[in-house]
Amino acid sequence: MKKMIRLITLGATMAVLSLPIMANSLLTGSELQDQCSEENKQAYYKAFLDNRKTDEPKAYDNAKKYLACPVAADVTEATKNIIAYLKKWAGSYEEGSRKQKLTTLLYTEHKYPEAYALGRELLAAEPENLKVLVDLGANGYLVQTLKNPQLNTEALNAARKAVALLESGKTIEDWQPLAGRDVAIAYLNYTIGVFTVDSDPSAAVKNLIKAAQFETPLKASPFTYSIIAGAYETGAYAKQSEAYKANFSGKDESPESKLALANINQLIDRMIDGYARAVALAGADSKFAAQKPQWTESLTTWYKFRNNNSDKGMTDLIAGILAKPLPPEPTPLTSLPAAPSTTPIGTTGTATNGTTASPTAPTGTQTAAPAGTATKTAGNKTPGGPNKPRKNHQ
Repeated sequence: MKKMIRLITLGATMAVLSLPIMANSLLTGSELQDQCSEENKQAYYKAFLDNRKTDEPKAYDNAKKYLACPVAADVTEATKNIIAYLKKWAGSYEEGSRKQKLTTLLYTEHKYPEAYALGRELLAAEPENLKVLVDLGANGYLVQTLKNPQLNTEALNAARKAVALLESGKTIEDWQPLAGRDVAIAYLNYTIGVFTVDSDPSAAVKNLIKAAQFETPLKASPFTYSIIAGAYETGAYAKQSEAYKANFSGKDESPESKLALANINQLIDRMIDGYARAVALAGADSKFAAQKPQWTESLTTWYKFRNNNSDKGMTDLIAGILAKPLPPEPTPLTSLPAAPSTTPIGTTGTATNGTTASPTAPTGTQTAAPAGTATKTAGNKTPGGPNKPRKNHQ
């Protein structure tokens, strides 16, 4: 944290520090010669050495004063080495200040267009800078509200590349202001999930489930689970429902049709689980007043479908759902279960879920889903679009 405070201070003073250098260009020859006397240059270098570890802005100021002086034709080898070292140190300082500016734009000022513009510059110089990729990707889901396709693409690409680098074993020395690797992985996967849930909902489910594994505000956000439910609904369920209708509609029941229906029911159970979690986490919070009725409607529709058109037990399901682990994606059945379950959801799986959220998030307070995503996939539709469950799966 001390390092972070120091770096923030560095970024804030960059504009001021550049002024003495500009002023030097306006000096007369005699004034410049006086400022760049050997005695003064030695004083600049000594001040730089004295402050480079304890007061970096002051060290940078003295380094630039030294470097602003003209280099004599007969400069000594020792002086050449000093100049090379000061250039390298000042360059690293300036690069660090730019990276700290990116952090400030993303996490403090929430100026996403400016942040991504700076990110493009930084990644052009270092395409695999993991810290930059993590920061852009972890905050990426927030740019969706800006309706900027370029930023959406850049956010998704940054998140994907960051996840790939992390999975390959690369890491970051200082994760701040994120709490650590797990928090970064949660938000990176969430960004990937919300940006791909429309185009590839089945793949998005994997990212969204992973995002819900870690102790972040995402784990306690109803949007997370409504999007998971919606991804099942518009992805695997829609596909299998259409296949069921094409292969078995109007035909007598058979072992094959029963197996297909059993696999569909597994998906519906996951949808019920997701919508139940969304309703439970929404509670009476006014922040979710617009979405909760939609989630409740979807939950009721699917719950009744799985329980002989009855909602008996649904209230108890909602009350106890958060004590159960979030189920993983269902494993496709290759044979019918010996005794098909009539209780829909929430009893299988090894993934974890809960209601306690860490205060650490990319923006500090943001727990809502990106505009347009949750409501689009989380209950505005009749289940399965035109494939109403009772009509297709009697």
